[in-house]
Amino acid sequence: MTEPGLGRLIWKLGAGALLFGALLTVAAVTGGSLLLPHQADVVYFTNRDGNEEIYRLDVSSGLRRNLTRNPAWDASPARSPDGSQIIFTSLRDGNQELYAMDTNGGNLRRLTDDPARDSEGAWSPDGQTIAFASDRSGNWDIYLMNADGSKVRQITDHPAHDNDPVWSPDGSKIAFISYRIRNWAIYVMNPDGSGMRRLTDTRVRHIEPSWSQDGRHLLFTSDRWARNFDIFMLELPGGLITQLTNQVSWDANPAWTADGQHILFESTRDGQWDLYMMNVQNGEVRRLTDDPARDGDPS
Repeated sequence: MTEPGLGRLIWKLGAGALLFGALLTVAAVTGGSLLLPHQADVVYFTNRDGNEEIYRLDVSSGLRRNLTRNPAWDASPARSPDGSQIIFTSLRDGNQELYAMDTNGGNLRRLTDDPARDSEGAWSPDGQTIAFASDRSGNWDIYLMNADGSKVRQITDHPAHDNDPVWSPDGSKIAFISYRIRNWAIYVMNPDGSGMRRLTDTRVRHIEPSWSQDGRHLLFTSDRWARNFDIFMLELPGGLITQLTNQVSWDANPAWTADGQHILFESTRDGQWDLYMMNVQNGEVRRLTDDPARDGDPS
């Protein structure tokens, strides 16, 4: 088992039928507090069929749908701001490229076509631009392209690896991680690559940033207090860091829900990689999946 988050880096560096299987422990949500109008479903990566695919989970009913159904590796899904499209990474054409599809799995189109590897697509708030990571310059840097894959432009150029881009909700900033000071730290910059500054220290690893809808907080994964990874929240602009999970297991890949009051994440706290949802205000956690396979990268 690879480390969470760093596992995605290792992957880069080194319309389906409804399924009723695997018990889902979502019925016990008190008062429906976790069943959100815009978070009624979760898009995620799983290898429960023996192959890495993109699935969609209906939280209220527990129904799962395989959206990709392809023998190649598909991972790192991200939904568009209006919820109508999903961008993801795939090896289906023999190289690591970015693809997009409708949320029902239809209308598949390839967005990148380069001999290098492209990964970690992130939609701008207006849905018109996609930030992504690529090693097409010889090492991993951050790029932008139009939502149809046109007009690719490079916005970081550093000999260290830059990965995991994520847009601020107003579209004025992009957060990303970089290894440029001998460890993974979170940086922020303008969409043209200017105004770059570091947000976290480099004594431990800080990865997988996720921006809140009000722009005031960044979720991230870190091993800052222990050898395992937990989920933390960084207040902007003050810099106050709050630890949200504290497990001997690994918690990783946090993502905000549409209401900004809950987070989705993956964890091994019950002995296997499953998806969970947490109320940020009171810390209440609900398990969303229960399968011996790996479920991760929730969006």
